[in-house]
Amino acid sequence: MPHLLWQFTNELDVEVRSLLRLSKEVVSRKMCEGITCKSIFVRCLMYYLGIDIGKNNHEAGLIKGDGIHVGRSFRFSNTEDGFQALLSFLENRLPEDESFSIGMEATGHYWLALYSFLLGQGFILHVINPIQSDSLRNFHIRQQKTDAVDCFLVAEVIRFGNFAETKLANEDVLALRNLARFRESLKDSCANYKRQVITLLDQVFPEYDQLFSNLFGESSKAFLKTYGTPDQVIDVNTKSLATLLRKASRGHHSTEKAREIKSLAARSVGVSFCAETFAFQIRILIEEIEFTENQITEIDKRIKKQLAKLNSVILTIPGVGPATGAIILGEIGDIERFSNPKKLVAFAGMDPTAYQSGNYTGANNRLSKKGSPYLRRAVWMSAVVASRSDPVFKAFYDKKRSEGKSHGTTIGAVARKLLYTIHAVLKSNTPYEVRLDTIE
Repeated sequence: MPHLLWQFTNELDVEVRSLLRLSKEVVSRKMCEGITCKSIFVRCLMYYLGIDIGKNNHEAGLIKGDGIHVGRSFRFSNTEDGFQALLSFLENRLPEDESFSIGMEATGHYWLALYSFLLGQGFILHVINPIQSDSLRNFHIRQQKTDAVDCFLVAEVIRFGNFAETKLANEDVLALRNLARFRESLKDSCANYKRQVITLLDQVFPEYDQLFSNLFGESSKAFLKTYGTPDQVIDVNTKSLATLLRKASRGHHSTEKAREIKSLAARSVGVSFCAETFAFQIRILIEEIEFTENQITEIDKRIKKQLAKLNSVILTIPGVGPATGAIILGEIGDIERFSNPKKLVAFAGMDPTAYQSGNYTGANNRLSKKGSPYLRRAVWMSAVVASRSDPVFKAFYDKKRSEGKSHGTTIGAVARKLLYTIHAVLKSNTPYEVRLDTIE
């Protein structure tokens, strides 16, 4: 491919070939607008630095515009000394006054420090999704996966030019995204603690779920922290138990509930061995749940302040509350990144996959799930609420169900429609309005 490219450039018009004789002079992209041959020529003259990102070390590889590697790759540490070593590497490898472009993968959060450093040095950077360089690897028969190979693949992606960039949002949106993601992680932790409590109760007190409508309500949590097993309940007197329940429930539960609990505990078929250990585990887990729930409350307060600071119209969209709104705004960032709603749907990973080969066309296409899992989750939850509370989305949901679509498939369709609405509302920066003519 590189040889064919150079053969093609040798056949250019006289004006372009005269430019080839200019030593150490680079034609800018602006000079070549609209002239395909000259654009190719510029790409051939440029150098491309690809950086494979790691936690402790990064790997850099430099290639020419024709795809030829400039020496071996260079490994440097994720430290100030390492970043300075990268600058020395560029100074030694690049011809004087040569134009070059830098690309790196958005690998977790490990790229941010290097990105910040190089941006401060005045470099123009391209941050790409690792999926794009992985796709290029499939063109190679051996499909090797090493840091030394990957950095050159990143450089190739930048050289080809057809890539989608990852861009940092402004500070306020970035803060909102970090808060929203942290909140989601705490919610997942809290849900995990609750699953562990249920697992323990299934062993030691399997009848417990009959006692309270909300297993993790205030009354139930207060009881489980104090009396986690049937044996402990049997040993306590009814008056003490009733006092605990009355205080925790603010007078809703009292002596009658205490008697019900003691009666059920006396007939429990739960295991009787390791009772103290089970009670200890349940108490610790309930304390973890309460602590995490308090943390989530604190985060909700900060999210509310951050949303007020942004003054966004996102909360006018049906089904979108402060928590889901924070995720949606934080994950989308600048809505101008998405020229049309289809791109936003794809970013959320809610675009259907398509499979067609010869005369065969797949009928059951699943969601691609290639985008932001946080955005996809938030939009899905919002779609569930919108399909019940908003007349437009409820009518759309009912229409799809009448066509024989399953609940899950229909919610997926509602979620995609919701993304179209989100795109329109954020793009125009105007509040959502109910329009029944948009049901189709």
